[in-house]
Amino acid sequence: MGARTQWRPFLELWSQEWIAGHDPVNDRPLAEEVVRDGWLGFGPAAEAEIAVAEARLGCRLPPSLREFLLVTDGWRDAGNFVYRVAGSAELAWLRDTDDRSWIEVYEDLAEDGDDEDDDGDDGDDFGVQEARMLGRALRLSLEGDAAVMLLDPGDVDEDGEWAGYWLASWSGEGPERHDSFHDLMRRQWRSFHALTRPPGTTRDHWDAQVEQARREALSGGIDGPLAVLAEAHEFGSDRADLLSAQLRVLLGGDWEREIASLLWYTPRTEHLLHGPLFAEELLPLLVRQDQLVHRHGLRPLPRLKQYAPEAVRTLVADYEARAAAPGFRPAFGGGAAFDAAVRAVVEPLAAHPAFLAPDGHPSPADHRVVVRHSDNRPAPAADPLSDPRQVRALRAALCDDAWPALLAALPLWRPVSADHIAPISLLADPVLAQMLTRERGRELLSTARGEPS
Repeated sequence: MGARTQWRPFLELWSQEWIAGHDPVNDRPLAEEVVRDGWLGFGPAAEAEIAVAEARLGCRLPPSLREFLLVTDGWRDAGNFVYRVAGSAELAWLRDTDDRSWIEVYEDLAEDGDDEDDDGDDGDDFGVQEARMLGRALRLSLEGDAAVMLLDPGDVDEDGEWAGYWLASWSGEGPERHDSFHDLMRRQWRSFHALTRPPGTTRDHWDAQVEQARREALSGGIDGPLAVLAEAHEFGSDRADLLSAQLRVLLGGDWEREIASLLWYTPRTEHLLHGPLFAEELLPLLVRQDQLVHRHGLRPLPRLKQYAPEAVRTLVADYEARAAAPGFRPAFGGGAAFDAAVRAVVEPLAAHPAFLAPDGHPSPADHRVVVRHSDNRPAPAADPLSDPRQVRALRAALCDDAWPALLAALPLWRPVSADHIAPISLLADPVLAQMLTRERGRELLSTARGEPS
């Protein structure tokens, strides 16, 4: 009975949240009995009905599916793309249903692979293993948006659970494996939350978890907050994505890609563009990203200029005009005291010959090292700043010397909004971007900063 008692409260919660998040204009209508009973399921199957199904299929069903059927003999709306999950009398092998075309698709892919590479070993060829799995799979879903849910009786764990699969023609991915029917249903529930974010217990829980992770991050936590934010992402928390991106870019990640993904303009991200975090921290990074990205890379700035609200487009244009001025240096948000302290560190570095010298090119003549003969006559000498390796070494040494002062400025930093947890605008400055190695980013983030509010 243990597993059965776990299914019931979970499915009741799912039903409540599905009804609460239902959009009567854009969503499929809710059945009258769903609204009346607050239940997406049906009545429970009897043990005898499950036994009949098992005799028909020729095998015992896995434990989590049996317990599910004893709670509800089928299910409506398993996520946004599966409209019905089979009851005991409707379970069938995929090969015996109208959905057997899934098998044929992967058999064709396997045959195409054999034609291209006939080496006699098909174990790793794309489509071969998938076709075999589909050929023996139990179909769980009855209706869906070009999507199916399956169980694989050829992949059984020590508890008798069959591996579960989710497969959609439009996903661009192959079959997505899960350890059991229970895990497969949980995945469908998470995907529903990620797309819909319905009001209720689950959203409240993850909103509270994200807020706690924010506070821990400001206190110097890194890995714990990142793990919580990653899980909250699975439930569609935009705030978790915003907070975790700030941590990742300072941990040596590909900050250009992170910023591009975060600021790719959609109506869902529009609220971010109207706050101080965008104006003071993200916009300088976005403009810098556009300067650095490969011409075929992801460039959100042109899209923002075309589709964002007029106030945002004006903000971007004003910043770009200021950034084009000689000697421009971005502001380092987090308050005037922090900005001043950072400038005291970066401006002497930026004026040093090592940072003025382009890599691989001679530095200006007045920065050359002068060597003299014994009679004090100047003699020609090689310019160490014309050697890219020496330039990089000198820059690294200068950054080593300046890093303690930058780290000492961190207690002055203050978040510009409730969604701001790290001084990411430092990366918009080319000099500081070289200073902020993966190790220094972790040291920075492990230092308590700001005032949790």
